[in-house]
Amino acid sequence: MTGGLDYGLLIGASVLLVAVAAVRLSTRLGLPSLLVYLAIGMLLGEAGLGIRFDDAELTRTLGFCALIVIIAEGGLTARWTTLRPVLGLSVSLATVGVVVSIVVVGVAVHLLLGLGWQLALLYGAVLSSTDAAAVFATLRRLRLPARLVATLEAESGMNDAPVVLLVVLLSADLSTMHPWYYEVGIVTYELLAGAAIGFAVGSAGRWLLRHAALPSAGLYPIAAVGLTVLAYAGGAVAHASGFLAVYVAGVVLGNGRVPHRRAILGFADGLAWVAQIGLFVLLGLLASPRRLDEALVPALVAGVALVLLARPLSVVISAVLARPVRGPRRPGNRVGWRGSAFLSWAGLRGAVPIVLATIPLSAGTPGARGLFDAVFVLVIIFTLLQASTLGPAARLLRVTAPGEAAEVHVETAPLERMNADLLQVDVAEQSRLAGVYVDELRLPKGASVTLVVRDGSGFVPGLDTRLRTGDSLLIVATAAARDEAERRLRAVSRRGRLARWFGEEGADQPSSGI
Repeated sequence: MTGGLDYGLLIGASVLLVAVAAVRLSTRLGLPSLLVYLAIGMLLGEAGLGIRFDDAELTRTLGFCALIVIIAEGGLTARWTTLRPVLGLSVSLATVGVVVSIVVVGVAVHLLLGLGWQLALLYGAVLSSTDAAAVFATLRRLRLPARLVATLEAESGMNDAPVVLLVVLLSADLSTMHPWYYEVGIVTYELLAGAAIGFAVGSAGRWLLRHAALPSAGLYPIAAVGLTVLAYAGGAVAHASGFLAVYVAGVVLGNGRVPHRRAILGFADGLAWVAQIGLFVLLGLLASPRRLDEALVPALVAGVALVLLARPLSVVISAVLARPVRGPRRPGNRVGWRGSAFLSWAGLRGAVPIVLATIPLSAGTPGARGLFDAVFVLVIIFTLLQASTLGPAARLLRVTAPGEAAEVHVETAPLERMNADLLQVDVAEQSRLAGVYVDELRLPKGASVTLVVRDGSGFVPGLDTRLRTGDSLLIVATAAARDEAERRLRAVSRRGRLARWFGEEGADQPSSGI
């Protein structure tokens, strides 16, 4: 009686385990894991095992569910102290940058491919959103300044909200649209209301998690993720942006001193991986390899316009608008030509554009099938191209931080009773931490080096212990001392034991050209 269910579970479990193993393989080969998942879906589809799946409406619904989880994880893991300095630039990229990208790609596709304005602007809208999953998975493996990573992650977490609204708007019958100023007002309301709802749910949820005293530690991660989903649902019911509500709620919850925070982040990370795997496999199933050849030319035209024109222009305009007119300029909003070039190249596209392409497909918008196929091909080609060249591009533009990003690697695992965090610090080859004695770190009160791992063995260091290249340090820091401890570690890693004498305070300041 359960034969169908049994076979479904067998296939589902097998696909999940193969996808998990593929993460290891893709890391070794330097390929984005999303391409492997898409390939698995296509192998299961009509060109492989023969599973036929063409339900665009179901794909859109499940895709939105997956995006909720992925964006929630991005918000939960984002640190406000890192996010705050780049908030202006990130918001500008997620709003003004999106509009610039839509217009530039739309004009290019209209002129070069001869498509109507509605479909051409749909190309621009669908492709204007950077992919949170692709950005989070790729950038966190690179040794980059924290501000660049934070800018791209915050942008990818926030730009889904306006893009979804614009894609839905452009997918509708143009004859039923209201005047442009009315539509602009609606979009503005939805974004502001979504942010407010997310903040309210996140703040209330943070208080509840602190005072609920749940009977099992395993309930806290479920409650935290449930709160982010509640934020989305509350935003959607209020006709606001649910995706922005999810991200804001995640940031508020993730930066609060909530019980079992490490368990919450671990659960959200695992859930996000499952969402990514399921989403990419589903999108691979929906694609038809027989039609992809015809989509190659439109994909290349739109992709070249996006990468070489729309993205650079949107970054430059957003960076200019994010600068304060008066007063001191914040380091996070100051982007030179090197930083702008890297931000332009690092605007990764992934599953989000493909999910967005299902909106006009399910709405029956003329030309939507060709749009979906072109976006699918574009994502494969340009993800492979961009993701594999981000490291060399960062080195070429000299925006890497070889002695910093990989060493202050914060696990953020809370020591519940002490209200403290455990920091993991790796002494990289180019780090000035090598040769420094433990007492010369001058860590603030409330922070202490508790363990040094050297050559596979751990020992408790003394004040006269001298650090070496390759050492891993475990530092316990109270919540009040954590930020100051990180700044001090960054300062010593850049300038050595005389960091303060050189005026280095460990702030996340722009390096040359950024």
